[in-house]
Amino acid sequence: MPVTTPAPPHDAGALLAADPEIAAVLRAEGERQAGTLQLIAAENFTSPAVLAALASPLANKYAEGYPGARHHGGCEHADTVERTAIRRAKALFGAEHANVQPHSGSSAVLAAYAALLRPGDTVLAMGLPAGGHLTHGSPGNFSGRWFDFVGYGVDPDTGLIDYARVRALARGRRPKAIVCGSISYPRHPDYALFRDIADEVGAHLVVDASHPMGLIAGGAAPSPVPYADVVCATTHKVLRGPRGGMVLCRAALAGRIDRAVFPFTQGGAQMHTVAAKAVAFGEASAPAFAGYAHRVVEHARVLAAGLAAEGFRVVTGGTDTHLVVADPSPLGVGAGRARDRLAAAGLVLDTCALAHEPARTVAGGDGRGLRLGTAAVTTQGMDAADMARIAVLCGAVVRGETEPDASRVLSDVRTLAERHPPYPG
Repeated sequence: MPVTTPAPPHDAGALLAADPEIAAVLRAEGERQAGTLQLIAAENFTSPAVLAALASPLANKYAEGYPGARHHGGCEHADTVERTAIRRAKALFGAEHANVQPHSGSSAVLAAYAALLRPGDTVLAMGLPAGGHLTHGSPGNFSGRWFDFVGYGVDPDTGLIDYARVRALARGRRPKAIVCGSISYPRHPDYALFRDIADEVGAHLVVDASHPMGLIAGGAAPSPVPYADVVCATTHKVLRGPRGGMVLCRAALAGRIDRAVFPFTQGGAQMHTVAAKAVAFGEASAPAFAGYAHRVVEHARVLAAGLAAEGFRVVTGGTDTHLVVADPSPLGVGAGRARDRLAAAGLVLDTCALAHEPARTVAGGDGRGLRLGTAAVTTQGMDAADMARIAVLCGAVVRGETEPDASRVLSDVRTLAERHPPYPG
C-alpha cells in the first residue's frame, strides 16, 4: 500500500540551529527523492513507523551480546525489542532460527561464511559478470581474498541459469558451499534443484535472498527457507525496512550463526535498527503487504514490456521479480551514458554487468545493462499505467531526442513524482 501518513515528527528546528550545513543537505536530499523517480532496484521508501523507530532512544543503547546475555546493563527493553524482531522474522519466513543483528546484507553473508567455512575453502557462486554480488567472490572483497570461489553463469542465449553447468562445476570442484543469489537476475532460482546439487556433493546451500526477500514475505516469490541451510538477506529493498541485514537458518546451525555474528564479525547491535526491523516485519505480515508485493511484480513486468517496445533488449525477455535488466545498446547508447541521461531527466537507476558482453555488444554498447526496480514507485502508489509511461519516457531520454523533448520528459517526471509523493503531508 502507498504510504498515506506523514513522516514522523522530529525536532528539525534543533538540527537547523545546531548544524545548518547538514540540515540543508538533508532537506535537499528529501527534495531530490520527492522530485525524481527512484528506480534503483535496491531502494525503497520505509514507512513513517520504521523511520520513527530509527530515530528512537534505542539509538543511544549499547547492547553487545544477545537477549538475556548482554555485556552491558540496562538492556531490558533492548532484549524485548530483539526478541520481538526474532519472533516476527521466524513467523514471517517460516524459519527455525533468525539472527537480526547484521548491519548489512554483506555482514549477513560474512557471518554465514564464518559459520560454515574456513579460509581457503572452495565456494561455488554466480560469477560477477553474470550478476553475482561482491560477497560472491570479488577479488576486492573479503570473499574473494579468503575463499576459492568458482563462478557459474547463465545460458548465452536465454540469460537463464545454466543448471547443468552448475552441477558439472559442483561435481568437478566439490565446493564446501554453494551460493544461490544475484543482484541482477530477474527470474526465480530453482531452490530445490540447488538443494539437490548441494546434497550430491556434500555442500552447504547458502541463499543470498537480499533482492527477493520482500517478495518472499508477500508471497510473490518462492521461499528458499525450506531448502537452504542458511538464508542471508537485507531488510530494506522490497521488504521496505531499515538498511540492515538478517540471517535465517536451521535450528542445528543457530549457535554457529549467532557466534559468527557476535562476537566474530560484529560488536554491539544497532538496537534502533533492530527495532525498525521488528516494525518492518510486522508491517510485512499484514495482508496489505502481500498485495503490495504482487503489484511490484506486475509493475516490473509492465515496465519490461514497455522497455522492449521502446527498443531496449530486455534480459531473459522479462522478469519474475521487482527488477528489470535492459540493454540500451540497440538504441546506439551505452549503459553508462544512458544512466546519466536518465538521471538528468529525473529517472534515477543504476547499471549492472551483462553476461557474455562485451562480445555481443552492438555499436554504442559498453558491456553493461540498465538495472531498474519497481519497489519504490509502487510504494508511492503508482500503477501499471504509470509504469508504461515511465518506459516511454526512458525510451525518449535514451534515444537523445531534442532539447525541448528532454525538457518535456523532465517536466513529465516531476509531475508524476508530485502526484505520488513518498510521504504525503
